[in-house]
Amino acid sequence: MPASPPNRRRPWLGRAVLVAAALLGAAWLARLDYARKISTDVLDLLPAAERSPELGVVRALASDAEARVMLFLLSDAAGAPAPAAAARRFAAALAREPSFAQALALDDTGPRDSLGRAVFDRRLVLLFPLWLRERGAARAAAGAVDRPLADWLAADAAGRLGHFLATPAALAFQDELPSDPLLLFPGVLERMQGGLALVEPPAGSAAAPARVWARIAASPLREEGQQPVFAAIDRALAVARGEFPGLTVAYTGVNRFAADSKERIRREVLWMNALSVGAVLAVALIFLRGAHRTLHLIPPVLLAMLGAWVCTTMVFARVHILVFVVGSLLTGVAIDYGFYLYMQAPAGAGEDYWSKVRRLRKPLLSSCFTTVSGFALLLWSDLPLLRQLGLFVATGLLCALGGAIVYFSTLSDAYLRAREFSAVPAASVATRRRVRSVLICLWLAALAGLFRVHWRDDIRELEVPSTALQGEDARIRAAFGGNSDQTVFLTSGPSLDEARAALERFDAWLGAEGKGAVFANLGAIVPTAQEEAEAGRFVRDHPEFPARLRSALIQAGFDGQAFEPFFQAYAAYARSDSPTDLDAAVLSLHSGLAGPLSLLLHVGPPLTWFVTLASQAPTEAPPPDTQTLAASQLESLNRIFARYRQSALWLSLSGLAIVGGGVFVAYGLKDGVRVFSIPCGACLGIFGCFGWAGLPLNLFHLLGAFLGVCLTHNYSIFSVTSAYRHEPPPVSVRLSAFCSAASFGVLALSGIPVVHALGETVALMVLAALLVLEFEHFAPIARPP
Repeated sequence: MPASPPNRRRPWLGRAVLVAAALLGAAWLARLDYARKISTDVLDLLPAAERSPELGVVRALASDAEARVMLFLLSDAAGAPAPAAAARRFAAALAREPSFAQALALDDTGPRDSLGRAVFDRRLVLLFPLWLRERGAARAAAGAVDRPLADWLAADAAGRLGHFLATPAALAFQDELPSDPLLLFPGVLERMQGGLALVEPPAGSAAAPARVWARIAASPLREEGQQPVFAAIDRALAVARGEFPGLTVAYTGVNRFAADSKERIRREVLWMNALSVGAVLAVALIFLRGAHRTLHLIPPVLLAMLGAWVCTTMVFARVHILVFVVGSLLTGVAIDYGFYLYMQAPAGAGEDYWSKVRRLRKPLLSSCFTTVSGFALLLWSDLPLLRQLGLFVATGLLCALGGAIVYFSTLSDAYLRAREFSAVPAASVATRRRVRSVLICLWLAALAGLFRVHWRDDIRELEVPSTALQGEDARIRAAFGGNSDQTVFLTSGPSLDEARAALERFDAWLGAEGKGAVFANLGAIVPTAQEEAEAGRFVRDHPEFPARLRSALIQAGFDGQAFEPFFQAYAAYARSDSPTDLDAAVLSLHSGLAGPLSLLLHVGPPLTWFVTLASQAPTEAPPPDTQTLAASQLESLNRIFARYRQSALWLSLSGLAIVGGGVFVAYGLKDGVRVFSIPCGACLGIFGCFGWAGLPLNLFHLLGAFLGVCLTHNYSIFSVTSAYRHEPPPVSVRLSAFCSAASFGVLALSGIPVVHALGETVALMVLAALLVLEFEHFAPIARPP
């Protein structure tokens, strides 16, 4: 009977809907600023509102301080060391570039001189409270507490000045002593225990390349901290080559690793998606008749990817590029609905396409919406990566199902037949039973491996490693005096007072626990709030101190008038409404720091921190009350990443509960248990094998297990649907499983360790579940459909 006019219009209506959706999606993607929308910043994988103090410090350090540093080695055309003048010329050219905040040649003593001038100009505000504490302790140790404080301090200062002038070090300070008879400034070097050698790289030899230290203006993990910076380096090198032809430069920095990783990931997005589609189509061509008809499986997959990209970029202001790398898994998942619709034979000669859709709606909707619900639960994750991935997969699956239903309605013949291979004798019931027994024994043996499973979360596995860059980085840092024995600590607080008080506790711990430790920080320059208050009280309570000091100096044989600059400065200090305005002095000091010294201090908000450089430091972590952590940003992020893995585990379990609940509602408790036991059993078995193999697991193995359960439960659903009709599992289940295994097998080839982990987990789970289904067939199920 010829089709009615409304039926003839349905294909054109479906095509119009699909074309309109494709055009709208393409228009949205065409208008995106991908440099701003797509992030490669590893910190964007973690919550911006993270309350962990250590992540707050790490974020600020990565964005605002240490990670912005770039190191340069300059050589001539023959590879010989470039002259110091070439380094200064190159540094001057870099400093004029807007992409750079600072640049200086390391033979330039300007930063240290600048720090010295800044400290000397503020010596009474910064150093006088520290001097009072030290001399007060010396007075108590000498048993002179009964002597008036001002008299003892004056006599002690005059005596120490006389002894100091007899040492060779006095020659370096002879111009400053009239303004500093208390030896406030020389005391800084004594308190830092020679620590400036830890702060500044050692002087280069005549045979070493010229070195330049620079700090970029933008975060190295953002686009503006990468390509614009590299272009600025090229321009500065061209300027320097005008005076020094043949000049070459080697450089390293976090932005080089970030840019290289981003480019590698972009390449992986392209080749993995292309290879995934190719692998899926190759499997389809092997098992399906008619190559040209097999191409009808592609449009639903492309619609799924388009819908996932559009929805994810609409909802999130920035999307991490790993979402799109891992999102290539949609190729192997989205094609399932095409298989189930396209390869399902009509129930009878008179069944049309929409009747077939209505007949398959229960397994289609059950498999889709339970999986979508599980992934939608990831939207409540604390991790932006999981929220974005949950939305990407969930919307992609919905678009895949909707696109497949509409697309195949536009075909005149919506039934694709499988190839018929040489007949393979079906396994007997006894053989099937024996194979099932063997599989159960192997599964029980694998379960014991669950006790050997261990987790290792390493945020470096989120990036593509580059051995060439790592080797270059090690070579350059060695030339700058990189020391594996040196530990960097960060002591932080929400305010300067709290950070400095915590630094005092850390210094005490490091001095007690670090046997032989040498360390340096700006605690040698910046007093605590308590020391500041005590200095203020001393100035108010002992106005006679200047006169006592002048008298003691005269008695020691000095000319009292020679120290008039000091007494004038002290009088101005005492007259100040806020004689110890510490915050203003530290802010001024911070703004004047340059070069490597600028990394020693950061003044908030949101956090203020002090950096301590220590040699031979204790291996154990500092006590919590010191508010100090070792500035290994990777270790800090790894601990936080491990914590979020626990959160993701609970979300995954909740998602699986939703998936399982949907199965039980649709198929009843007895059949639902049989349906859901296969994917869960495959998951436990594969994880047990990982345990026996000693493979360390991470967050992405967990995510892969969740996805694998969602996928393989679809196979169980369609197998049980066939079992209701006393039929073996449909060929579409086998084909879907092979395509999924091929798609995720491509992910397992990725150079990104976490993507590799996800791919191998899902591929192995799919193959294991398919093997079980081949010998299970849900034979005891006899309930009618």
